[in-house]
Amino acid sequence: MVANEKKPILPYTPSSLETVDFAMFEWLDDIMNVFCSTNEGWKKVPCVWVAGERAGQRANKIRNLKIQNPTGAITYPIITIERASVTKDPTKKGAFYGNIMPVNDAKGGSIMIARIIKQDKTANFLNADSARQFGVNGAAKPSGGQINFPSKKKNKKIVYEQISVPMPVYVDITYRINIQTEYQQQMNEVTQPFMTKTHGVNQFFVKKDGHRFECFMQSDFSQENNVNNMGEDRRIFITKIDIKTLGYLIGQGKNDPQPSKVVRENAVEIRIPRERTIFDDKPEWKPGPSTRGKYRS
Repeated sequence: MVANEKKPILPYTPSSLETVDFAMFEWLDDIMNVFCSTNEGWKKVPCVWVAGERAGQRANKIRNLKIQNPTGAITYPIITIERASVTKDPTKKGAFYGNIMPVNDAKGGSIMIARIIKQDKTANFLNADSARQFGVNGAAKPSGGQINFPSKKKNKKIVYEQISVPMPVYVDITYRINIQTEYQQQMNEVTQPFMTKTHGVNQFFVKKDGHRFECFMQSDFSQENNVNNMGEDRRIFITKIDIKTLGYLIGQGKNDPQPSKVVRENAVEIRIPRERTIFDDKPEWKPGPSTRGKYRS
């Protein structure tokens, strides 16, 4: 690696509830990408997150979603999605069934996700061993020597840079998709992709920021239509679809006092200095050129 070259940054973002929410919404809006017939032709059905925050309303304006007419009424067809429930069930585990406790220090971290060799520090240990055995150019040993010289001896002092993260906590999240249309033909065109997208099973995956979550579409496509009402109310066809998602959360988010990504280096050698070296005692005999008036550790 060149001296001025920057180290590559690990593209890692902790998973949170918003990560799972974004993954589900992008799957609905981009992957499903449902269209249907309208009075303006073959048109994409707008997908809206039902949360009423201002940020969500502003996002709808940026995406140029016309979900309301000039009178303020909702324009159909429309698809809305909401997070209906979150359950933490200890009996439902993911890849890490056991509880892996974090390291008992200020950094924490439970699971190692990456490990690379620190070439500069590993080379320092190897060169130090070579210098003690053969000497280097200009050293006291007459044999001379050369740093970074290839050796047949296996190097056991390898320094690794290890990256660890907190243990994922798995939660069951239920998302509810509401499809609302004014005509039966529109409802048929919108709901059919949800029935056939996963083929003969009801399982699929959603992805966001390098994370992948397993989802299960429920079998019941419940309908709450008011077409049997002969009053003057607006005719609406409503179909509700529940999707159970096995998500996982890493860390406590912004409330976590420990970092979401911990970088450590392993210890390759332990040295215990002699007692006289600790107290900086002077030798009783005449010091040689290598001792420089002190005990060698």
